Amino acid sequence: MALAMVRRNLITHYTKFASSWSVLSRHSSIHNPSLESVSPFHSQSGGGGGGGGGLPSYMRGAVYWEPNKPLSIEEFHMPRPKAGEVLIKTKACGVCHSDLHVIKGEIPFSSPCVLGHEITGEVVEHGPQSDSKTIERLPVGSRVVGSFIMPCGNCSYCSKGHDDLCEAFFAYNRAKGTLYDGETRLFLRNSGKPVYMYSMGGLAEYCVVPANGVAVLPESLPYPKSAILGCAVFTAYGAMAHAAQVRPGDSVAVIGTGGVGSSCLQIARAFGASDIIAVDVQDEKLQKAKTFGATHTVNSAKEDPVEKINEITGGKGVDVAVEALGRPQTFAQCTLSVKDGGKAVMIGLAQAGSLGEVDINRLVRRKIQVIGSYGGRARQDLPKLIRLAETGIFNLDDAVSRTYTFEEAAKAFQDLNEGKIIGRAVIEII
Repeated sequence: MALAMVRRNLITHYTKFASSWSVLSRHSSIHNPSLESVSPFHSQSGGGGGGGGGLPSYMRGAVYWEPNKPLSIEEFHMPRPKAGEVLIKTKACGVCHSDLHVIKGEIPFSSPCVLGHEITGEVVEHGPQSDSKTIERLPVGSRVVGSFIMPCGNCSYCSKGHDDLCEAFFAYNRAKGTLYDGETRLFLRNSGKPVYMYSMGGLAEYCVVPANGVAVLPESLPYPKSAILGCAVFTAYGAMAHAAQVRPGDSVAVIGTGGVGSSCLQIARAFGASDIIAVDVQDEKLQKAKTFGATHTVNSAKEDPVEKINEITGGKGVDVAVEALGRPQTFAQCTLSVKDGGKAVMIGLAQAGSLGEVDINRLVRRKIQVIGSYGGRARQDLPKLIRLAETGIFNLDDAVSRTYTFEEAAKAFQDLNEGKIIGRAVIEII
């Protein structure tokens, strides 16, 4: 049977940039705002310079320097928001495989940088000339959660409500490690050297986030566990609601039940899926998957997952299969697990340049849909996710299995790499 290679081109928006400061300093688009005159910021005490009224003059952040080297905690000048941005005092940041891919050099990203892209915290400052509606929606002191896709709100995709395809996010943040004026907000305290930002650079005591990527977090939801709403749950919701369009009674298989995969199980249950099949190689994860809504579990290290899924579904396959690992083998398993007309949704990032195989004849004759999904749509989806968590439909307590201190950030990613984290872990930065 004919096979074709379908490239999962994960480096379309990940252009490698020079990492040394000597190179960065030659570009006029990277400059140190700590050397500029003070702007009229809206902050904790109504304005100020050198960190804003009531704010410290510097902070700490966890820096990624080069592949396979541990993160180090460094001091930074206090970052300053610009128009349409908010400065957040970070309370918690999730531990995600996307960051681990960068740490291991599997996905190119500008360095040095501060990783961390699912956060909760408190708004402490608005950038100058921020519009009144943003300040009213996110007043200083607001408890908030930030999504890893931070929509600009102005590009052709954002104007249509497709925040997950925001042109500025991919062109500037993912390609260059900056915000949407082409500049980072992070500069080392001892040297003034610029440091790039993976999303908002949430593994820091303070971070700057475009206001469109932030939503208010109610008092009833705790800062630490709510951090995962910004990526793990956000990614799962985008896959289930927009890519797969899961309907009540649909059968769903999730291949890979880590932080994002287990969130897919909960979202599938919330959407009324009937058979929910969890596939993994660890029995401990599969046992936990049952608490997230899995009606069946398959250990793919012990039995063929495609055959087992067909057996569970009476030989038909599932309506929706989700691949949450980013591996060629599981990519193929995902496409082979869906029924005629079914949807194979790919959400797992892989090493740059990885390829996936698909059976062309089956794809064509049986109308198989292969769909990529990176995340949700911040402005419309983030408030919904917060509400799901607030009502208990999405169980944050079950989803977060472990917490680390800020000083343990490097250990958290080491544990993630060694498979020691079941579900999602969170780093507390309080």
